[in-house]
Amino acid sequence: MIKLIIGNKGSGKTKKLIDLVNSCVETSSGNVVCIENEPKLTYDISSKARLLETESYNIKGHKAFYGFLAGICAGNYDVTEILVDATFKIVGRDYDKLPQFFEMLSELSEATDVCFYFTISCDKEDLPVEIFDYCEEL
Repeated sequence: MIKLIIGNKGSGKTKKLIDLVNSCVETSSGNVVCIENEPKLTYDISSKARLLETESYNIKGHKAFYGFLAGICAGNYDVTEILVDATFKIVGRDYDKLPQFFEMLSELSEATDVCFYFTISCDKEDLPVEIFDYCEEL
């Protein structure tokens, strides 16, 4: 399962993600991973969640980020949810690459039984129609 939390800057996406991370930690039978570009959520999310910053690993672009996410799934079979804040700061704003990126992640999600959540900072109308099934607007 993939869910996109969409809204413009200041619309409450990160707050919703923080609440979701903390909720997942309480109900998950495995490990919850929260990913951000740079350290900002350290004191907002439960210490039971694994917090990773892509900046520390020099992750940039769709392909590198997909490999990073696949590696997390491959390295730990107990991951149940991966929640990502500020997706465009990690992969860039190349909207044309999003359908393929999320299609690959959908297949990864099915193969590993991991649920993915992403915050996307833009209007839904700016996104390719192929990814609308994943969208959850604020």
